[in-house]
Amino acid sequence: MTAHGFRAAASSILNECGQWNADAIEAQLSHVEENSVRRAYARAEYWEERVRMMQWWADRLDEMKQGGEVVIPLAAHRRE
Repeated sequence: MTAHGFRAAASSILNECGQWNADAIEAQLSHVEENSVRRAYARAEYWEERVRMMQWWADRLDEMKQGGEVVIPLAAHRRE
């Protein structure tokens, strides 16, 4: 697994769970806004949601570490 692989996994899981705004996910993954003015002022955008999202993510990782249910992303089911 590479750093990019972890980011891709996080993006897939966060988007597919349906709880988070796609823009908040992109902001959390530090995907760069192309507009330099918007980028300069958007550092705290979605902050409250991003904090809740990262707590949710940490809880999921703890569950997986302790042998909790591992959910296969929907995209993997489409390949079968």
